[in-house]
Amino acid sequence: MSTTKKKKVRSQSRARKVSLGATYTVLIVLGIIWLVPLIWIVLSAFRCEYHEDGTFIGTVSSNFFPRQIGFKNFKDLFTESYYGVPYAFPKWMLNTLIIAVIDCVISTFLVLSVAYCMSKLKFKLRKTFMNVTMILGLFPGFMSMIAIYFLLKSIGLTGNPQHPEYSVIGLVLAYSAGAGLGFQIAKGFFDVIPNALVESAKLDGCTNFKIFRRIILPLAKPIIIYQALMSFTGPWMDFIFAKVIIGADNARYWTVSVGLYSMLFGTHPDTNLFTQFAAGCVIVAIPIVTLFMFLQQYYVEGVTAGAVKG
Repeated sequence: MSTTKKKKVRSQSRARKVSLGATYTVLIVLGIIWLVPLIWIVLSAFRCEYHEDGTFIGTVSSNFFPRQIGFKNFKDLFTESYYGVPYAFPKWMLNTLIIAVIDCVISTFLVLSVAYCMSKLKFKLRKTFMNVTMILGLFPGFMSMIAIYFLLKSIGLTGNPQHPEYSVIGLVLAYSAGAGLGFQIAKGFFDVIPNALVESAKLDGCTNFKIFRRIILPLAKPIIIYQALMSFTGPWMDFIFAKVIIGADNARYWTVSVGLYSMLFGTHPDTNLFTQFAAGCVIVAIPIVTLFMFLQQYYVEGVTAGAVKG
C-alpha cells in the first residue's frame, strides 16, 4: 500500500472516531438531561426532612439529594383526604385503572377489527378512506375536545350534577370512540399474513368475523399486546380530556393525573404537598414501567412487523 493510501485510510479512521465520539457525547448529554428530572422526582418522593420545630418539609427543596429518607410521603398519600374525599389517592388510582382497562378492551377490539377490514377486505373507496384517516391522524386529538365535550354534555354524560358518575362513562367514550382510526400499524401486521388463509377459510364457509376470531387473532399476538399496551397507557397518562370531561367539582371521580395536578395547582393548592405529589408520580409510573419490561419483546415485534407493509 502506498504512503498516500495509508494516510487516506488513517484520515478516514480518525474522522470516523471523531464522528462516533461526538455522537456518543451528544447522546450521553441528552441521556443525562432526560434522567436528572426523573431521579429528582424519585428522590423527592422519599425525602423526609423536618424543620427545627418538628414540622414536616413537603415543599420543593433546593437540595438535590435528601438529607433524610423515608416512606412518610407514600403513607400520607394513601391515608389523607384531598378535596373532601377520604382516601382520595387510592380512589383516583382505582378510577384510572377502571377507565384504562375498559378503554383497553374496547379500543383494542375496534383497532384490530378496522385493521382486518382494511387489510383483507376489498371495497369501494378503500384507498380514499385510508388517505382520509392518514390526514386526520396528523391533527392532535385535543383539537376535538370542545366538540366532544358539548356532544357528551347534550346527552348528559358530563356536567350532570345529579349523576356525576356518568362523566366516567363519557370519558371512556371519548377515549375509545375514535380508536379505530389508529389502525395503520395493525393493518401493516395483518398485511403480512397470507391472503390464502382467508380465501381458503371463505371457501369452507367461514364468515369474516369467524375468520377474524379463529384465524387472524391467534396469529396476531404481538400486535394485540402492542395495541393493548398503547390503549392502556393513553388513559392512564392523559390529563386534558380527563380534566375537561370529569370537571373540577367531581373530585371523587377524578383520574390520578387530575388529582395529582389539583394537589398543587387546583382550587385549594398546597405547595407543602410537593413531596406527596412526587410520591404519586412514582406510584403512577410503576404499572407502566412494569408492563413495558414484561411485554417489551411483543411490543417490539408488533411495531416492527406492523411497519413492513402499510
